Amino acid sequence: MSNKVILVVLDGLNYQVAQTCMGYLNGLLEQRHPQPSMRATLYPIQCELPSLSRPLYECILTGVRPVESGITNNDIVRLSNHDSIFSLAKSQGKVTAAAAYHWVSELYNCAPFNPVRDRFTNDESLNIQHGCFYHWDDYPDEALFLDAEHLRQTHQPDFLLIHPMNIDDMGHKHGLDSYQYRNSARHADIILSNYIEQWISDGYQVIVTSDHGMNNDLSHGGILPEEREVPLFVIGDKFTHQECHAEQTDLCGTICQLLNLDHSKSYTQELLAL
Repeated sequence: MSNKVILVVLDGLNYQVAQTCMGYLNGLLEQRHPQPSMRATLYPIQCELPSLSRPLYECILTGVRPVESGITNNDIVRLSNHDSIFSLAKSQGKVTAAAAYHWVSELYNCAPFNPVRDRFTNDESLNIQHGCFYHWDDYPDEALFLDAEHLRQTHQPDFLLIHPMNIDDMGHKHGLDSYQYRNSARHADIILSNYIEQWISDGYQVIVTSDHGMNNDLSHGGILPEEREVPLFVIGDKFTHQECHAEQTDLCGTICQLLNLDHSKSYTQELLAL
């Protein structure tokens, strides 16, 4: 039996900030007698290089490292050349949806992005069949999660990507060691507290992670630990919640396993109670 999956990619979220500032998610980790469906575990993972957004969207959603995918910087605007969670799910009869930055639409639906045509997408022939895509870095996280919940309730997708940008935006404006950056992470955590229990109740396994971290130069892209170390929260009863080593390149295959898709992607078997 397949499981529905919600993948939340909190753009630009550093691991230490996730570990110290996100009270709701960390509260789930500390439950003494958790319901199996609400059990949560946090794993540290290291992002691939370069630690840039568009290359790492491609990495997370296809399992292919940037230097191998050819999406090596943020200015490469073209469709992906690899099987993604979206294309595999769509081709095997699953329903796909995304509330995400427009670069995701450019990777898996249509490039370049045309906001009039592509901002709101409902097309069964596309890899991302139902989408709400934004192109402003300061697009409010509250609005993005409302977009995602509208897609979820309207279309009941098997796979839903939710990708807000405010944490990354604050990092670029104020840096890693700033109250604005930390408070943006706290705010995303509060928003998640309004949704996760309902998602779990409706049969979803939930993964919360990030593409890359942030540095004090108001940027990212290199090999500093604060740029590469990102969180991986897994919530649901189809995860083992045991100690293991997870790789960013395994996220695609791990989600494909949860969705019971035929695929050839690598995945972290130790994460899954399947």
